[in-house]
Amino acid sequence: MKVAIVILNWNGKELLNTFLPSIVRNSDYDFCDIYVADNNSTDDSIIFLKTNFPNVKIIKNKDNFGFANGYNMALKNVKADVFALVNSDIEVTKNWLKPIIKTFAEEKNTVIIQPKIRSYKNKSKFEYAGAAGGFIDNFGYPFCRGRIFDTLEYDTDQYNDEIEIFWASGACMFIRSSVFNELNGFDGDFFAHQEEIDLCWRAKNLGYTIKYNRNSTVYHVGGATLNEVSPQKTFLNFRNNLLMLIKNLPFNKVFKIVFIRLFLDGISGVKFLFELKPLHTFAIIKAHFNMYYMLKATLIKRKINPNKMTDYYHTKNIIMQYFIQKKKTFQQLKKRS
Repeated sequence: MKVAIVILNWNGKELLNTFLPSIVRNSDYDFCDIYVADNNSTDDSIIFLKTNFPNVKIIKNKDNFGFANGYNMALKNVKADVFALVNSDIEVTKNWLKPIIKTFAEEKNTVIIQPKIRSYKNKSKFEYAGAAGGFIDNFGYPFCRGRIFDTLEYDTDQYNDEIEIFWASGACMFIRSSVFNELNGFDGDFFAHQEEIDLCWRAKNLGYTIKYNRNSTVYHVGGATLNEVSPQKTFLNFRNNLLMLIKNLPFNKVFKIVFIRLFLDGISGVKFLFELKPLHTFAIIKAHFNMYYMLKATLIKRKINPNKMTDYYHTKNIIMQYFIQKKKTFQQLKKRS
């Protein structure tokens, strides 16, 4: 099984200098090639790669297409059975590939796999973007085993299993190339944020399985490309989450859920005002207007994949349980009834 490790880069020379050595060192197999897909960097990332990592293959995108289209464009130039999509701020560990490939070989319907993702800054804790596998609630709010909103758990082997999950983190995800192509890749209109959840949801709508594998561990810095408190990130997260719901919810739920989410987003906007973060409030307003602008095109995308899961969510209302009932860990959540 041929594996292509593809690292998306944009002005990330220092990140490549720090983290690429661990990938090269721990991925020295005959079945594995390493690529850096460069999103038209303006630093000297390309010169640095050619000088220091001559065996790493370079794909040059003509512009900064973001995460979604950056990978879509780059992967057209990659031939492999499995794509390993890895952020430039990921440190991998010894033997991180073999458990993943073993699962793919044994489970034909498993098409996407996420390793255990712990924090590079505090290696005993899970990391925000992925942790031990992703899920969503009835209203489309994403959360992870090991991370709910801003609460990060220590890894005490509580998630040392191999289970089916709803979504795999874009920070480090493995996907069969055939399925990536069948799904036409990421939704390029998302640019960045939550495109991996949308991709996984579309895969599950087609009956495929997505899994978490605890036998593979990586460490993620997080927030290295787009500032974690950036209003632009707020805009992308709110807009893309609404677009994802419109595309993937079953017909009898889509109007009701999206309407409720618009109301809940308004509450979030007011909360940002009270926190003296008006730019984030404006980002939510902008996200809503941009969603309306993209509505027609999004509804067309919805028709392309008519199959819609009715059992997509793990718990009904994560906001109520987390903020009101003070349930801070995945194990405390009430499952869907």
